Order: sequence, then structure tokens, then C-alpha cells
Amino acid sequence: MQDFTLTSPAFEHEGVIPREYTCDGENVSPELRIAGVPEGTVSLALIVEDPDVPAAVRDDRMFNHWVLFNIDPATAVIEQGSTPGTLGANTRGVAVYTGPCPPPQFEPPEHRYFFMLYALDVRIDEQEGASKEAVKASMKGHILAKAELMGRYARPTDAAA
Repeated sequence: MQDFTLTSPAFEHEGVIPREYTCDGENVSPELRIAGVPEGTVSLALIVEDPDVPAAVRDDRMFNHWVLFNIDPATAVIEQGSTPGTLGANTRGVAVYTGPCPPPQFEPPEHRYFFMLYALDVRIDEQEGASKEAVKASMKGHILAKAELMGRYARPTDAAA
């Protein structure tokens, strides 16, 4: 069996996320490709986090950009801008993808964005708009595998904009 992987044609692992997928562009989710879903997977869950938020902005230093769960395990591609599952709430409390948007007035200027895909042996019994914490609590004890894709983004300076 092949490894469980999450990739994107938009950017490489640890590469720069193109502006199109950020608040400085179209703010649309990038295409994601899924391979090697483990046998016995009932659903997939995707969580996108930025752990580089300055403490001056958020005490927990975390911003949740996208929570998507109950994705069909037969899904091989999550098309750009699509939501093939149930949307959970991001940190702003909205059930939508929110692209990278690090506040330019704080350090570090470049943030890391972790796209984490989980293969689960259950469907998550949460409603649309559920928090990341509720989704993760429902996932506990049901994770068969995890795949991760990390991208980086820094806001353009006035000179580069």
C-alpha cells in the first residue's frame, strides 16, 4: 500500500503559497491531491492552521483557516475553491476557507500554514459550523493515518505590491 499523502499542484511541501490563495489574491482554496487512503477509512477531515500568529494578536498563537470534515474517502482531488464535505468554523467563527493573511505589522512576517488531512474510521457527528476543537474531539481515537502539507506565505511589502 502506498503512503497516505496530501499534495498540491499549486505549491510544494514547505514552498511558498501563491498569492491567489491568500487574502492578497482571490482568497480561494488551492487544489489538493490525496493518495494512499488507508483501507477501512470511512471519512477524511482536513484542518488548516497557522501556528505563527503573534501573541499580541491571539493568546494561543493559532489561527484556524479551514475546517472541513466528512469528506468521502474516495476523494482523490479537492478542486480549487471547492468544499467536498462539511465545513467547520475557522477562527473568525465562519464556515469558510480563509486564505493566508499574516498581519504585516508583526513578526514573523512569513507564516507557516499546515494542511493536515486525517483518515478516520468514522464519520464525524458534528453539524456544519462546528469548531476545530469539537471536530478534533470527535476524531479522537478514530485516526487511522495523517498526511501533512506545509506552505509558507508573507504579505507583500508596499514596494512589491
